[in-house]
Amino acid sequence: MHAMPSEVIQLSGHIIDSLILPKVLDEIMDLNGTFEILEMTVGKRKTDPSIARLRIQAGTQRQLALILKRLSRLGALPLHLKDVHLVRAPRDGVFPANFYSTTNLSTDVRFRGKWRRVERIEMDCGIVVHPGGGRAVCTPVASVRKSDWVVCGAEGVKVTPLERARQAQVFQFMGSAVSSEKPKLQLIQRLAQEMRAVRRAGQKILVVAGPAVVHTGSGPYLERLIRGGYVHVLFAGNGLATHDIESALYGTSLGIRLDRGEPVKDGHDHHMRAINTIRSAGSIRQAVRRGILKRGIMHACITHRVPFVLCGSIRDDGPLPDVITDVVEAQSAMRQHIPDVGMALMIASTLHSIATGNMLPATVKTVCVDINPAVVTKLSDRGTFQGIGIVSDTESFLRELTRALRL
Repeated sequence: MHAMPSEVIQLSGHIIDSLILPKVLDEIMDLNGTFEILEMTVGKRKTDPSIARLRIQAGTQRQLALILKRLSRLGALPLHLKDVHLVRAPRDGVFPANFYSTTNLSTDVRFRGKWRRVERIEMDCGIVVHPGGGRAVCTPVASVRKSDWVVCGAEGVKVTPLERARQAQVFQFMGSAVSSEKPKLQLIQRLAQEMRAVRRAGQKILVVAGPAVVHTGSGPYLERLIRGGYVHVLFAGNGLATHDIESALYGTSLGIRLDRGEPVKDGHDHHMRAINTIRSAGSIRQAVRRGILKRGIMHACITHRVPFVLCGSIRDDGPLPDVITDVVEAQSAMRQHIPDVGMALMIASTLHSIATGNMLPATVKTVCVDINPAVVTKLSDRGTFQGIGIVSDTESFLRELTRALRL
């Protein structure tokens, strides 16, 4: 009788109170494997790590490999470590067939007997290792080049799962559940505390905003955040910028007066006239410099040197000259601003929020605010599990947030 394929794995860290060990056992059983706990050492104090050593068995070598791949994403490592398996990319923009697909969790690869931290980690990419210096870089499929050395399989890959904080934190209090019945004022007060802490730590706050910020009359509150130094980079689309500029030039958004909520005669073409004005000036920056654009969100970004990335879509009017219409180029521009982001605040924007969430490491505190609970759920479903959701209309959220920050 042949022995079943097996492997001994080890887990270390706060694996019990962070529920990592139960998740490991669930994965093994869900994939029809069996386990035997060989050793278990439980930390006695909050700062003490726990260690578990388990023997995993499966019916076939292929089934065992699948189990080990799943467990590697929970931080499990084989007892006998091996280097990563590298295969050259067959051509530009194509990974080898068995490439390792990344998560947004902190990841290391073992190369030439040493663990190397993967730079610029994000989900749904590959890992390119540069043999000369041993650098490991998270790389989107569109950016890989022929003959790049790409990590294949899960062997030699170490993922560090998120653990429960050792001290109570605002995000631990808020939780990730989506509910319209949470105490919003208390949440916003704690969010303001966290924003101050992120800024004190020298990290950046990224805001992703949809056009509803302007439609609801919330633009002035976002301007206050920018002027107060609580926005370090802005991601948006043609819609937010266009309607913000329309409101600055005509006092309307989609032809509706923002001060009275009433339609203006022929106001439906204001957004096109706003686009044409900026195109005539050459760019939003030139319109500000020439005194054509004197207020608004985009004006505040220019005058306070807050970089922005405007990404286009198939439905855009115009678009504004600053809008990047090539989606791969737009993704690349967004990625340049991700390093050092400590918090992402996503407001009334479904597609841009999901796109940004896909690029963020799991260590970035992520807040999604929308009147529609489904938007927050979609973000979580697509892998941004570190995010918390606040179900709220844009105007009341931004008004209370600026008040909490005393802006």
